[in-house]
Amino acid sequence: MNSNRKTARIVGVLFLTAMVTSLLGGGLLESILSAPDYLVSVSANRTQVLMGMFLELINGIAVVGIAAMMFPILRKHNESIALGYVGFRIIESVFCLVSAIIPLSLITLSQEYVQAGAPDASYFQTLGTLSVAERADLAGLLIPLFFSLGALLFYALLYQSKLIPRFLSVWGIIAAALVLTLNLLGTVGISIGMSLSLILALPIMLNEILLGIWLIVKGFNPSAIASGSAE
Repeated sequence: MNSNRKTARIVGVLFLTAMVTSLLGGGLLESILSAPDYLVSVSANRTQVLMGMFLELINGIAVVGIAAMMFPILRKHNESIALGYVGFRIIESVFCLVSAIIPLSLITLSQEYVQAGAPDASYFQTLGTLSVAERADLAGLLIPLFFSLGALLFYALLYQSKLIPRFLSVWGIIAAALVLTLNLLGTVGISIGMSLSLILALPIMLNEILLGIWLIVKGFNPSAIASGSAE
């Protein structure tokens, strides 16, 4: 197996890993943190919180892993765009890691809250609210923002280089633009509801799943690889 074929398979596995761990980790954490009594339930469901954190940490590592593996190939087609893509993914990864670690402080806070036996303690409520709000800003605004910006560069370069079928690249560009639009609406305080948000996010989720499978099974277009090496 040549190095480019191996790289394609690793990147494909990383795309699927990032998608699965992001969805599962976020689901495990949000089911607890979104509850009205989260200050009690966090410590009561410590194992679930730690598992969600672990999965989100894997997602953060997979994100930067994709960029690191793709850069040597993408730079042969356009080094400036490739660098921009890596930069956005690094920032996204850092925010993912920070967002994943925040619940760790909530475990300690929750344990102290329960032991204090003061359900109306404003001190604990304030700290908990700040932590949850910080995570919400990261997960709901900053991470999607840098993800979508990186994805736009990534799929634009894939379209230009023909490393994958162009229908996947066009699909990715449109899907990333939808996520960016959703993020910008949230930034200016326009709420469009959970159902519509999921509809706008679904295309990029399906695209990255298909892209991961494609890279594992088919790999990169050999002629595009050869063209990039020649350049």
